[in-house]
Amino acid sequence: VVPFAQSVALLTAEEFVAMPEDGLPRELVDGRIEEATMPGLRHGQICSKIDRLVGAFVETNDRGHVMSNDSFILIKRDPDTVRGTDICYFSYERLPRGPVPESFADVAPELVFEVRSPSDRWVKIMLKMGEYLNAGVSVVCVVDPQAETVSIYRPDENCKTFTANDDFLLPDILPGFVVKVRKFFE
Repeated sequence: VVPFAQSVALLTAEEFVAMPEDGLPRELVDGRIEEATMPGLRHGQICSKIDRLVGAFVETNDRGHVMSNDSFILIKRDPDTVRGTDICYFSYERLPRGPVPESFADVAPELVFEVRSPSDRWVKIMLKMGEYLNAGVSVVCVVDPQAETVSIYRPDENCKTFTANDDFLLPDILPGFVVKVRKFFE
């Protein structure tokens, strides 16, 4: 018989990332494992395109690191939350040159892209966006394939939404990087 109010031990970020892989996407939220949805082909295509465009610019200009495929970012401690970003960028100032940590970054990236899947609810996307900003991410870009828009969120600023024919640029984060928003969706 299991007592009604039995407590479940909360996991730390280190315990979470040390767990054996079983192929299922998961995140750690307030010390508890949450299953994530498997994104579809279109989601993967858009993530790959953003990764290639931003990654090529960052590599060519020797600016930092770009990661994709739900790379783990430590959002908070006690209880720990570890989120997987679709794409993120760390300057060398935040994450020095050389090999990056094997498991997760304990420093926030400057830039995160979250690509909305058809099954994603806006409330969950906004929750994650807020967590990233509270963790120290400078800019969160929410990419909406259905509307072909990119909405840019910063701490203490109003959201700015860019449509397919607009230039996507973040001069304070990636000086010199400019691409039409529609390129993310082609």
